Parts: sequence; C-alpha cells; structure tokens
Amino acid sequence: MAREKLQTLSEPMYYILLALLEERCGVDIMAEVEHISGGRIRVGPGTAYALLDKFLGEGMIRETKVEGRKRSYIITEHGKELLTKEYERLQSMVREGHGLIGREI
Repeated sequence: MAREKLQTLSEPMYYILLALLEERCGVDIMAEVEHISGGRIRVGPGTAYALLDKFLGEGMIRETKVEGRKRSYIITEHGKELLTKEYERLQSMVREGHGLIGREI
C-alpha cells in the first residue's frame, strides 16, 4: 500500500505549521519556531524555505502577501487538518508510552 504524503511530520514541519496558525513571513516563522519550542528547534533559511515550498505545493499553506522579496504565509484548512492529525498522533504516542517508560525491561 502506498504511503500517503506527509502522513507524519518532522519536528521542523510541525513547528512551522504551528507558527503559521497566524500570518507570518519567513524570518518571523523561523523566530516563532524557536520561541514555541523554547529554543529546542531552530530552523535555518534553507530548511524553512524548502518546507514552505513543499507546503505550498501540497496546499497546506497559502501565500498571503508579497512585498518585494518578503512573502507572508498562513496555514490552510487542509494544513490545519494535517497538523491536527499529527497532534493527535503525538498525543496517542504519549498515552501509549505513559506508565511504560521507566519500567524495568
């Protein structure tokens, strides 16, 4: 069976989509990812813009404005659905691991 594209998200993907729950430009997205993750996740320009292009192509985000080279984006309903599915998948993993972590093997 073929695996659905973007069935699971990497951490940078997840945090970029979280950042795009509000309209932001690329530089602001990178700063927000670092802020949301408490500095644990840092996304550089190469990764950020490659993922933004991928998300645009998949209809997960849309461009909202262009001012010279500055482009702003926001998540679409499709993107929100995928983000929510990933959130629920992560919650399920935590529930399933609860009580097992720390047990002697």
